[in-house]
Amino acid sequence: MKYISSRDKSVRLSGAEAILLGLSRDGGLLVPETVPALTDVDMNTLLGMRYPERSGYIMSLFLDDFTRAELTGFANDAYGEKKFDDGEAAPIVPIDDAKTRLMELFHGPTSAFKDVALQMLPRLLSASLAKTGESRNVCILVATSGDTGKAALEGFAGVPRSKIMVFYPRDGVSDVQKLQMMTQEGNNVGVSSVVGNFDDTQTGVKEIFSDESFRADIDKNGWFLSSANSINWGRLLPQIVYYISAYCDLVNDGSIKNGDEINFCVPTGNFGNILAGYYARKMGLPVKHLICASNKNDVLTEFIETGVYNRLREFFTTASPSMDILVSSNLERLLFDISGNDDKLIAGYMDALNDTGSYKVTEKILAKIQSVFKCGSCDDTRTKEIIGRVFREKHYLLDTHTAVAYGVLEDYRSAAGDDTMTVVVSTASPFKFADNVLDALGEPYNGNGFELIERLELAGKLTAPAPLKGLRGKPVRFEGSVEKGEMLRVVREFLRG
Repeated sequence: MKYISSRDKSVRLSGAEAILLGLSRDGGLLVPETVPALTDVDMNTLLGMRYPERSGYIMSLFLDDFTRAELTGFANDAYGEKKFDDGEAAPIVPIDDAKTRLMELFHGPTSAFKDVALQMLPRLLSASLAKTGESRNVCILVATSGDTGKAALEGFAGVPRSKIMVFYPRDGVSDVQKLQMMTQEGNNVGVSSVVGNFDDTQTGVKEIFSDESFRADIDKNGWFLSSANSINWGRLLPQIVYYISAYCDLVNDGSIKNGDEINFCVPTGNFGNILAGYYARKMGLPVKHLICASNKNDVLTEFIETGVYNRLREFFTTASPSMDILVSSNLERLLFDISGNDDKLIAGYMDALNDTGSYKVTEKILAKIQSVFKCGSCDDTRTKEIIGRVFREKHYLLDTHTAVAYGVLEDYRSAAGDDTMTVVVSTASPFKFADNVLDALGEPYNGNGFELIERLELAGKLTAPAPLKGLRGKPVRFEGSVEKGEMLRVVREFLRG
């Protein structure tokens, strides 16, 4: 299994090399040259496994320079009860609806779905250093819209031969998300906010990756750059697992029969989470549609409906900040696959996006996308209405991102008449966005993060996750804020420290 660049398919790397590199040096994203098929034997085997075993099995199909036993060992470490409070990484729960299930991905150490991948990635990366004979140490650079940053910090804190630097938009994350990052422990971690939005932050990190002079300088001092964002295949691969695992769990509990089609509805920003579902479908998982749910920053909805991707639009700060994104990086991987690995076409699209702010795909590509993906958007007013209604009627407390997906699913079913069993991908604990969830419940939502968490416990009749309650009293370590143009200087100083 080799990995090629979406902008130059002559690039061919092993799985370990792709994980270490993160982003191809031509700016493209690394993708598997072929996607392995799930056979009937595979599915029957997976049905009888627990989540860590499924994880090792599925990842071994993509990483032939790792053994299945090795990968299963990583998964047992990553998803054990010490890490995930439910004892499972991706439990399926009913929500008083025969045709709807929620896949809860927020039971990890930072209470967000990014934990599922970012508890695995450090293990994959450390092993890849040894497998490739890499003598340099690795500096992980992360741009986050909220959840990736803390999950990456938690995953890489204390990992030998690594440092991790996280940048987040100063006014674009929730108070709890900010506090999680500012109080991060570990001698190999760094955090800074950036003046601007997530796209400014993400662009700044990409520019650092593309700076050949900087890479040459740090190479002399024994460092190289890699990524923990979903541009890294080692981040995306563990996410494919939970789509397949969800299907197995539905078969095992009698909700569906093996072979039945299901839908997934996914709150989407950078397109990595829903793309993992696309790869699971391409492997042969019986997925009818992937429903792409956007908030008011509905650039993906517009693209799926029209074939035009236009980042030159107003940016909104919303109640679902992890989706406040106008440049969805992982869409490049989808376009590369659907175009038949046409690297020149994809490079042209990405150049146009960079130079003019937009591109338009061919009618043939758009038709293929629309055959798989459905879409919709949900603004803050409707999001909060859904949170309040679902809590009153179904006694389940949604976070702001999951509520967006729930609303888009309601709209899709109403318009399409599709009653296929659908799994809503629930990406975060409501306690991470306590102010907006309290507002949705008609409760006071002014105060600091700790007060809001306690109020939400009372209002929601729930206990907040221990990692969030444990933030009280933790010392703040990282309060710096920089302009986008200063990010490179921050990384230089971080590596000198």
